[in-house]
Amino acid sequence: MNLRRDVFQAIADPTRRAILLLVATQSMTAGAIASKFNTARPTVSKHLQILTECELLKQEQSGREIYYKINAGKMKDVADFLEPFRQMWDDRFNKLEAIMKNYKPNE
Repeated sequence: MNLRRDVFQAIADPTRRAILLLVATQSMTAGAIASKFNTARPTVSKHLQILTECELLKQEQSGREIYYKINAGKMKDVADFLEPFRQMWDDRFNKLEAIMKNYKPNE
């Protein structure tokens, strides 16, 4: 198994998660992304390569520039995986809330 192409391995890295947050609202070039980090541009380029290989980012060429944008379909795969866990925690919090509403402290 090639870990670079695994979505969950990719989002495990805090820098890659930060990159995903940056491009979530707008497409950006590698240079624009790199300018937001206090690290060497080749390091950011490597992160972009990993995110592209696992299809969390898409590349679009516009003239000489390559823009990176979020691949919402692949992000949905991550959300779908997490959904049962979210439901489990929602159920637990709802049960706790019901208990707390019925709680009467001893006076």
